[in-house]
Amino acid sequence: MQYKKTFVISLGGSLIVPNEEINWRFLKKFRKLILNQLNTDKKFFLVAGGGTTARKYIQAASKVIKISPDDLDWLGIHSSRLNAHLLRTIFQDQAHPEIIKNPTIHIEAKENIMVGGGWKPGWSTDYVATMIAQEYEIKHLVNLTNIDYVYTKNPNKYKDAEKIKETNWKDFRKLVGDKWTPGLNTPFDPIATQKGEKLGLEVTLMNGGNLDNLKKYLNGETFKGTIIK
Repeated sequence: MQYKKTFVISLGGSLIVPNEEINWRFLKKFRKLILNQLNTDKKFFLVAGGGTTARKYIQAASKVIKISPDDLDWLGIHSSRLNAHLLRTIFQDQAHPEIIKNPTIHIEAKENIMVGGGWKPGWSTDYVATMIAQEYEIKHLVNLTNIDYVYTKNPNKYKDAEKIKETNWKDFRKLVGDKWTPGLNTPFDPIATQKGEKLGLEVTLMNGGNLDNLKKYLNGETFKGTIIK
């Protein structure tokens, strides 16, 4: 069944834990925004990334011994699940009590919010978000990152980098490549990109730190961000 006005929001872990501290102020504002949107007949699947927490664990383990890619991925998966439990907790009055650990298993839930985290080695939480979109027949996925737009090249290194407001999957794949590695930091993971293209998803990437902008998107107003379709 396809839900009306349903969105998958992939929430970058760096928004939840930007450095050493959990950004509870951001989470408080995010909670208020989502709860207000529930009053406008919307349903949300929130997928938490591992972000900074995952990268710190991966870096620490790698400095001690040589670790297999699978074990590095498991550190990221459990980091994202910890962040997912945090999200579920702050939405406990509206969220389904079980977090999504396997996006291929359909959970019948009456709640308007469901929260997911990492799945298994080789797949990022961006990929989990696309799998949730497939399982629940959702066409709109929002990826909240720390950038306003995707650019043609790294804007921090190249002055001639141009912002991309709208693009297609073929051109976006040229930007992100086709290979996934644990802890990879790209606007949208390459494997998830391939899946999004196959499913015909409309993915919007925007700066999660600007919640007023997310509100505009959800309300169908003009917003800052990159649309891939």
